[in-house]
Amino acid sequence: MAPSAVSPPSSIIGITKPTLYLLDTFHPAAIERARELFTVILPSDPEFTDWQQHAKYLLIRASSLTAAQIESAPHLLAIGKQGVGTDRIDAAACAARGIKIFNTPGVNSGAVAELVLSLTMSLARQIRPISVRIARGEVVRKEECDGLILHKCTLGLVGMGNIGRKVAEIFRGAFQSEIVAFDPYMGAGAWPDLPHKRVTKLEDLLKVSDVVSLHVPLTSETRGLLSYEQLAMMKRSALLINAARGGIVDEADLERALADGLIWGAGLDCHEQEPPTPERYEKLWQHTNVISLPHIGAATSQTQRETATAAVENLYAYVKQREEATVNEVP
Repeated sequence: MAPSAVSPPSSIIGITKPTLYLLDTFHPAAIERARELFTVILPSDPEFTDWQQHAKYLLIRASSLTAAQIESAPHLLAIGKQGVGTDRIDAAACAARGIKIFNTPGVNSGAVAELVLSLTMSLARQIRPISVRIARGEVVRKEECDGLILHKCTLGLVGMGNIGRKVAEIFRGAFQSEIVAFDPYMGAGAWPDLPHKRVTKLEDLLKVSDVVSLHVPLTSETRGLLSYEQLAMMKRSALLINAARGGIVDEADLERALADGLIWGAGLDCHEQEPPTPERYEKLWQHTNVISLPHIGAATSQTQRETATAAVENLYAYVKQREEATVNEVP
């Protein structure tokens, strides 16, 4: 859920409002809310050119923020990040300076979980290859089509955060799925009200799951988490869904696994190159049991509004806290 709106105190109304630099485009409702709380500088504004020399507060969505950029922003105090992932921000450089990063976990979980369901069902019923054949003018008879039944399938969730839980709830409701979860960083006793089996080894999840869905951040530990060796452990009828981050699945190994018939198909909303292009992925896309999307998990108007507004509110809550602390320090 998005945080409740925080009204600006009188001490920072008008000309004393803090300045917020927007590095990306955002939903109009979020920009409107930002203007209520901040003096907003858009990328199209002349003042934006030298943001690194002046910015204390940034709002970003898809842009990268490198260590060099952070070093060249001596006044930077905090960053509001729309969405969950912060891998495009150099967290180490921010930590060294004490720069806060405020993302929006949980706000987009419903939208991403629904996309996971869409990818899974589309793969299971071969929507892509059948529709492509029909669009080419072929006469496709139902006797030629095949598919998988998802009722009472086993769903393997790699990552037990907000999105993983939402996916589990949807699959239990839609398919009466058995849930198997793997997350070495989630504390014991997580999801006490959601029936599931917790495993301590990834391979134990891969061997039994009909659908494997990834919901972990991209880190040095998760990069290449699923390579050919892990894909070979999966059922030949299994579906792999990645709506997390490109790079968690070794793309070359995935293409090889598909060529070798190790899994039924893969639904990818995330790629190492985004947006994905034919020059990079033509060989992968030759497999008709692959569906690739350009990272659209949160690409609904409602979700964009909610996540962007949450990022504004989170950042402003920090600003307000700093302002109040400063006032309290005055003798």
